[in-house]
Amino acid sequence: MKKKIVIGTRGSKLALWQANWVKGQLEALDKNIQVELNTIKTTGDKILDVALAKVGGKGLFVKEIEEALLNGQADLAVHSMKDVPVDLPPELHLKAICKRELPADALVCREAKGFSSLPKGAHIGTSSLRRTCQLLQLRPDLKISSLRGNLDTRLRKLDEGLYDAIVLAYAGMKRLGFEDRVTEKLAPEVMLPAIGQGAVGIECRVDDEFINGLVGKLDHEETSIAVRAERSFLRRLEGGCQVPIAAYARLVDGRLVMDGLVGSPSGEKTVKAHSEGEFKLPQARTLGTALAERLIAMGAGEILAEVYGRQIPPVENDIAT
Repeated sequence: MKKKIVIGTRGSKLALWQANWVKGQLEALDKNIQVELNTIKTTGDKILDVALAKVGGKGLFVKEIEEALLNGQADLAVHSMKDVPVDLPPELHLKAICKRELPADALVCREAKGFSSLPKGAHIGTSSLRRTCQLLQLRPDLKISSLRGNLDTRLRKLDEGLYDAIVLAYAGMKRLGFEDRVTEKLAPEVMLPAIGQGAVGIECRVDDEFINGLVGKLDHEETSIAVRAERSFLRRLEGGCQVPIAAYARLVDGRLVMDGLVGSPSGEKTVKAHSEGEFKLPQARTLGTALAERLIAMGAGEILAEVYGRQIPPVENDIAT
């Protein structure tokens, strides 16, 4: 039994919103605990003048927070699931994935009324190769530039006229009260989201029974199964931020429905596939791996080999955290 619980979190407005939301949920579950935040600056927060694809590595937004978990400076960590690598330290696990917000990407325009009305050669800002690839597939005429920074910074740069439009995660816009700035929510048929987009995950130490018991109550089964299917897909593709990879799994009429995409960074090549299966956790993980295998067979293997500089090895298992 613990009276004080420490949450490790990034310091951005969105990260703090998510951490404070979890704080409120935990305090509602147990009136005897006091929850505090430990704000931690990650590598991804420190490097703002370089595109994430050029920084390289995985876990740019979680590594330092995981170190705080391992050395006891935090009891649990709250993450945006799209930032969490599929390989975690053996002492840590994702105990809960909370109910997902709409995982769509949001187009925010300065003047245009939507994606279809963007002028020829429009200048678009985004931090994501995944978004860049899909935008250029739809509109090769667009000029895409890297845009990083917090939500306020990105919106300010748009308002200053540096871009005709920017693309952001809808979930972050809604959570921080900027939903009225969204010009268009891009449907998955137009742009598949990032793995885990819109979902908040809670990571903690495997051996902390009290925290596991408390945090486990915040797991949202439907979201958890869908996101873990997406993470199995990403694991099989050995994905990071150097290659455009997208997936979206969801519950439809009692079944798990999933779409996946792998593309070249230039947007010249994309491979898409669709799959369905049972909405249960072991089967969801298997489905995610199998969908990735289908894409590899359809040409994604060549795209990934070009980016990684090596072939993707045959699958060994379908287990993903």
